[in-house]
Amino acid sequence: MRSGGPEQYRTFVQAYAPYIYQTVYAVLRSPQDAEDMTQEVLLQIYRALPEYRMNGLKTWITRIAVNKAIDFKRSKARRPEQLLETVEVADSGGRQAGISDGMLSAAPAPAAEEIALSKANRQLMHERMELMPAGYRDVVTAFYIEEKSYEQIAKETGLERKSVESKLYRARGWMRRNWRKEDFE
Repeated sequence: MRSGGPEQYRTFVQAYAPYIYQTVYAVLRSPQDAEDMTQEVLLQIYRALPEYRMNGLKTWITRIAVNKAIDFKRSKARRPEQLLETVEVADSGGRQAGISDGMLSAAPAPAAEEIALSKANRQLMHERMELMPAGYRDVVTAFYIEEKSYEQIAKETGLERKSVESKLYRARGWMRRNWRKEDFE
């Protein structure tokens, strides 16, 4: 993609645009803004390709998308035309309380980038897990995702503890052979 022309980039856009849209939408919560930002993110990625170090592509794309969305959200919050009139609302004591309706916070949710990255990683992990043989998938899910002990897994599956250990050992070997580390960075 880095050394390819527009055709290479078109393939990239077709593959990653839906993912970028979902990532940006998670921050902005507006379909129209997410569509606009997706286009801007794709443009920024295209411009930044010479700087890309060829590791952790999905993480790199996610960081660009989340940062761009946060910047957009902040700039939108600063625009005066986005601020709505203060609405007067009576509280339980009959006093008037001012509530700013529709104003976006200038600061993003505390961990917006982390949330988006975590969601992307969980989605990737679930996709990868579907490719794993069913016998391994069950024990890997129980041990790593559900955080169950060998004993709990053995009790629930009717296997001996040593069998659970053995399946996990073989599953780890399968993962090392079939999954690349950079797919999860």
